[in-house]
Amino acid sequence: MSKAEQSIQKQEAQLSIHPVAGRIGAEIRGVRLGAELSQETLTELREALLKYKVIFLRDQQHLDDAGQEAFAQQLGDPVAHPTVPIKQGTEYVLELNSAHGGRADSWHTDVSFVDAYPQASVLRAVVIPQSGGDTVWANTAAAYEGLPDDLKQLVNGLWAVHSNDYDYAAQRNHVSEEAQRYHREVFRSTLYETEHPVVRVHPETGERTLLLGHFVKQIIGLSKADSAQLFNLLQNHVTKLENTVRWRWSAGDVVIWDNRATQHYAVNDYGDQHRVVRRVTVDGDVPVSIDGRRSVALYKSAEQQSSEAESA
Repeated sequence: MSKAEQSIQKQEAQLSIHPVAGRIGAEIRGVRLGAELSQETLTELREALLKYKVIFLRDQQHLDDAGQEAFAQQLGDPVAHPTVPIKQGTEYVLELNSAHGGRADSWHTDVSFVDAYPQASVLRAVVIPQSGGDTVWANTAAAYEGLPDDLKQLVNGLWAVHSNDYDYAAQRNHVSEEAQRYHREVFRSTLYETEHPVVRVHPETGERTLLLGHFVKQIIGLSKADSAQLFNLLQNHVTKLENTVRWRWSAGDVVIWDNRATQHYAVNDYGDQHRVVRRVTVDGDVPVSIDGRRSVALYKSAEQQSSEAESA
């Protein structure tokens, strides 16, 4: 065995798991992320991810964009964002830069407006404000389990339309003109709509999770008013403090979350301070409802929508 292999083996033998909050989140220590982790370590990381929903790894300053992509490839097949351009010189990296409106300050599950949305996200901190800029995650499996039985019976058969065509400014108190333009011209450059079950069955754990977040356009079969009220009721269960964990970032931190069992929110409390994080997502599977039905994608391009509007 080479010295390099002995060093990797020694480091991986030190892996330890430290829960951060009662229902979600654990810090993983003793792992140096990269392209050549052992299968044993990858299995431990995967098991921790499924159990704790989000895992935190500090002191990963050695990772660059290529290293982050190489690590993500060990979790599955990386996939680029469907509308936002990747960072130049990379294959999959999405950069969220506060200087260009990259502030994800609304509860959401990544890219849930497509059918097989990402199973996992790998986020790396590059530039972090001196104060503020935390991220909060919520456990959507715990949220479902916490519902009263009668409410579970109601939501078990419900479906909702998820779309990237939503009012960006309506969910925020202060939105710059640049951020609104970016959302309109880039994020919505191609419009997506997908019908998802409100309750999906996790393909690995078998848990039932609430599939909601700000990409929900409307719960099918309800009026807009009733849909909005029920959505808010369920979202409040998801984001109940007991179901959440909050992470104070440092440059070099890497956070991995199970995108099939969480929502997250980037706290926008750092004013003009600079914040840069870079994300790689791992391709997912089409959600399945409790009764075995699969999500249905309804794609509509910006050009088609414009053509329809002109002919109306």
